[in-house]
Amino acid sequence: MLAIIRGAGDLATGVIHRLYKCGFKMLVLEIDKPSSIRRTVSFSECIYNLNGEQIVEGVKARKIETLEEIKKCWLNKEIPIAIDSSGKWIEELKPNIVVDAIIAKKNLGTTIMMAPITIGLGPGFIAGKDVGIVIETMRGHNLGRIIKVGEAEKNTGNPGDIGGFTTERVIYAEVSGKFKSLKKIGDIVKKDEIIGTIDNEVVSASIDGLLRGIIRDDYDVKKGLKIADIDPRLNQYSNCFTISDKARALGGSVVEAIFSEIVEKGEKDGFKYFGENF
Repeated sequence: MLAIIRGAGDLATGVIHRLYKCGFKMLVLEIDKPSSIRRTVSFSECIYNLNGEQIVEGVKARKIETLEEIKKCWLNKEIPIAIDSSGKWIEELKPNIVVDAIIAKKNLGTTIMMAPITIGLGPGFIAGKDVGIVIETMRGHNLGRIIKVGEAEKNTGNPGDIGGFTTERVIYAEVSGKFKSLKKIGDIVKKDEIIGTIDNEVVSASIDGLLRGIIRDDYDVKKGLKIADIDPRLNQYSNCFTISDKARALGGSVVEAIFSEIVEKGEKDGFKYFGENF
């Protein structure tokens, strides 16, 4: 079975990584200029890397452009990633599964007709209308809940609590312009320490902690864009380079959602619904 995943940021990477470990054949679709800040654990970085590769926890993704390159990645046990914001590869390959893991807090074009199984992560999707299944992305008791009727919780705009900090730990661009980084992921920073600039405006650390994520150098940011994330727990250095608990939880929920649909549709229509080779 072929799964096409839309998005390759850090949360989407948790989904992609788990599907890969479960043996799914995948193609990942990204935009031409991803804005991931947890770049060490985002497959989207292969779009920028000179070698076209990104390795996260031992799994390699590769930027591709052609069907031949996609097939080569599958043979080499790599994850192909294409620049495709409109979903043209979905139309061409007709996958069994489409997962919208962009986490845009709105639907950017995914429809329930794209595949036999369609899954949307977070707010912006109504299960049974926009996609077949919605996965809750809000931290807390319902994180990862599989929703087959209705939708996920509305976006509050407040990041989840880490070490007692919520909004304080995330930094947003106060102006538009070109970002220049003065720090790297994993650095220890102090509150009000300069971590970068946007044109002539300084960007300062909001709290003391580990710089868990920062947008790439020379990125043209828009005012309001999330550009950095600080973890107040100084003993969590390794977390800067590993998939988060939230991303893993979402990955597990996507796997469960897929197999629950296979069981349900298999009992109803026979497994040939997914192709004779399933």
